[in-house]
Amino acid sequence: MRLRRRFSLIAALLGLIGADPLRADDAPHSATPVPATKDTASSAPVAKEPPPSVTIIGARDALGVLGRDVRSPTDQDMGHIVDVIVDLTGAVRAAVIDFGGFLGVGSRKIVVDWNALHFGHVANKGDSITLDLTKEQVTAAPEYQEDKPIVVLGAAGRLSPWQFEH
Repeated sequence: MRLRRRFSLIAALLGLIGADPLRADDAPHSATPVPATKDTASSAPVAKEPPPSVTIIGARDALGVLGRDVRSPTDQDMGHIVDVIVDLTGAVRAAVIDFGGFLGVGSRKIVVDWNALHFGHVANKGDSITLDLTKEQVTAAPEYQEDKPIVVLGAAGRLSPWQFEH
């Protein structure tokens, strides 16, 4: 009798192992069947794209520059950064500074070489950026006009246009 029970148990286990997977008519009634379409059977599985890379920058390690005050090395007010200019490769080349005027009246925009700016003491939003130019040099710079050739005031005080190939 014991042998018969073991044989029955083994046969039952083998039956479970070889059993068909759950069929649609065996599925619980709460499951909603997916209607078959022509494309379902013939479409290849869609490859998942890799997730984007993630870089975490500490709050004190990087700060925005738009709107920041710009000062000369002698602490003269030189305006504030209103835009950043990049070249065709995406490299930052210059900053547009809103210079002069009072409460926005009489101000003008000039472009300075990115390398003429120093960000050494900008830990807080109230800190200013230092520009390696004098007020007289910035005053003499031509005004920036959108969609016109850009004249960039360099750190040595020279004015020179960029040459781009189209």
